Amino acid sequence: MINILIVDGQGGRIGKLLCEKIKASDIPCKITAVGTNSIATTAMLKGGADEGATGENSVIVCSKNVDVIIGPVGIVITDSLLGEITEGMSSAIARSKAKKLLIPVNKCNNIIIGIKEKSLSELIDKTLQELYNLIND
Repeated sequence: MINILIVDGQGGRIGKLLCEKIKASDIPCKITAVGTNSIATTAMLKGGADEGATGENSVIVCSKNVDVIIGPVGIVITDSLLGEITEGMSSAIARSKAKKLLIPVNKCNNIIIGIKEKSLSELIDKTLQELYNLIND
């Protein structure tokens, strides 16, 4: 069984969709959802996360013991997500030995050059495919 950490902020829409899609797949996993705020955490729990927590310390602690971390690219950029990502959060995720699947969301002055604009649904599906590839390698 693979241990997945999903990190999201603001309303938690990306994290919730990830939880729903992963739980609906045949991937044997445990999903821990950590929101930068309680609204994001609640959304991911409603999406099917196995457990959830909120805030900087939860990101720091949970990043240490998972196989894969998934979230918008902003989770590794301090002050992104309208300031919700702290230096401690971005550093903990970046330093984690876990594989990171970062969804290229061009918002909050972080623009990923060379990435074709896709719908959120397409990005989530591509993320799921990469997760399958990680498990089967």
